[in-house]
Amino acid sequence: MWLVQRLPQAGPRIAWPRQVARWLPALPALLFLAVFFIVPVVEILQGGLYDADGVLSVAQFARMTHSAVYVKVLASTFWIALLTAGLSVLLGYPVAYLLARLSARSRERWLLWIVLPFWTSYLVKTYAWMLLLSKTGLLTVVATHLGLIDSAGTLAPSLTGVLIGMVHAMLPLAVMTMLPIMRGINMQLVQAAQTLGADRATGFFTVFLPLSGAGAAAAGLLVFITSLGFFIVPALLGSPRESMVAQLVISSVLDLFDLRFAGALSTVLLLCSIAVFFVYDRVVGLSSLAGEAPERRAGTGGRALPMLIAAGRLAGKLSFAGVGQRTQSAFGLKAYTGAVVFALMLPIAFVVPLAFTKQSFVAFPPQLFTLKWFVSFIESSVWQAALLRSLGVGFATAALALVLGFGASLALVRLPSRWRKPLFAMFIAPLIVPRIVVAVGLLYLFARWGLAGTNAGLIIGHTVLAIPYVVVTLSASFKRFDWRLDDAAKMLGASAFTRVRTVLLPLLAASLGSAFLFAFIVSFDDLTIAIFVSGGINTTLPKQMWDDIQLAVTPTLAAVATSLVFLMVFIVWLSSIFKRKSY
Repeated sequence: MWLVQRLPQAGPRIAWPRQVARWLPALPALLFLAVFFIVPVVEILQGGLYDADGVLSVAQFARMTHSAVYVKVLASTFWIALLTAGLSVLLGYPVAYLLARLSARSRERWLLWIVLPFWTSYLVKTYAWMLLLSKTGLLTVVATHLGLIDSAGTLAPSLTGVLIGMVHAMLPLAVMTMLPIMRGINMQLVQAAQTLGADRATGFFTVFLPLSGAGAAAAGLLVFITSLGFFIVPALLGSPRESMVAQLVISSVLDLFDLRFAGALSTVLLLCSIAVFFVYDRVVGLSSLAGEAPERRAGTGGRALPMLIAAGRLAGKLSFAGVGQRTQSAFGLKAYTGAVVFALMLPIAFVVPLAFTKQSFVAFPPQLFTLKWFVSFIESSVWQAALLRSLGVGFATAALALVLGFGASLALVRLPSRWRKPLFAMFIAPLIVPRIVVAVGLLYLFARWGLAGTNAGLIIGHTVLAIPYVVVTLSASFKRFDWRLDDAAKMLGASAFTRVRTVLLPLLAASLGSAFLFAFIVSFDDLTIAIFVSGGINTTLPKQMWDDIQLAVTPTLAAVATSLVFLMVFIVWLSSIFKRKSY
């Protein structure tokens, strides 16, 4: 009888080591994020809620409401972020729709031209838009001749300039977020609607559009939250009326040395991001951020169905009728996508010739051809130090993020489904929280630990930002991985470490290469963490560019920007090779 009573307890005791083994790969990433992400974010909350004597106080938050300036900046931040999200989704939806319908080879060619502007440095793109939208810029001159603005007007600094710069930066992100869900939609459902009497437009509005709504919502969420932390574009393309919260945070820390007010401002952004994220998860579902189509709930979309049918019928009447309707529709989508790609590439193509000008100032058209500005860039000890530091920190960040992200992605596959959602949310949390919040939190932490101004501090901060990209990239590869190969190695007596070394790593080498490149780009292009952590003298390349842009726009800057464009072209080319090998 005693033996029978003991038998039910034997099962859990035997299964417990297996459960621990499934969690082990994720523990390093969890501990890293707990120390360098959760703790700094909590310190921001404390910094805004406590005064200098350690007494609980809401004085810093009351300070925001008592001044009309802060209220206007908060309102401007959310309005600009909302406009950027709406325009990015609206303009990017037709592009994602076309890419989802193309063959794999054609889609890859289009994506190369869309990914290149996305991974190009924000500073490079904004620098180019400064030249294009200034009072004597090419686009401003064209707009004046067309009568779109008066002769005394300008496209930058203005709200128009800020929106152009921010939508240009966020449009590729919106397209790449919507594309996986659109690719997962079964087009036979649209064909079934047409079989039942609906025309192509009605079938799109009543079937495809509702099913792709989760992707559009995911794109809007990521763009909105990312835009909340923008400061490069509004600082360089906007007037004081377009100031955003991130600019106030930077000014509070670097100019006023008021860390508590900076913490309160960051807390507002953090709480708004959490609220938007929570509503999104309840309405759409977290899985859509990983490219998975969420399950549709019964009864959803019933009220909107008559409106969608009416919109489809109206679109059908306005579209071209006849046998060639399908061909004309495809041609129109390709023409539109071509125009979007042209707009994305325009600032990059514009800045490159300026690096070869013979003039000692920036003017268009440039007087070609000289390499002296590249020589000036390479021979400058300041630029050399910044470049070498960025490269070293970038490679170290990519290696660390890859190790942590690999273990995290492996655990996401092995753990039970009930743990995957909270664990995935933890790993991508740095992608959801505005970067300025992470940067201020790390400043709090590193100031006490003596890591401010060190390479170690930069690597840690950049790794926090890079882990979500590695996890998302590798998670998709793990889902396609044939785990029967791992089971076969296990049956032959291979240990867990041996299976990882001889089976997983070789077969996932292409995806690991892509994840490494993504992490390197995140580090190499970062300015937010660098402003707070890099130190004042020995800085990174983006930080050095930021300092120089605020002083003067020179051909040397154009040479630096062009060098970064060439570097991004090379990295995107490598990434495309890794991507082809992963299939």
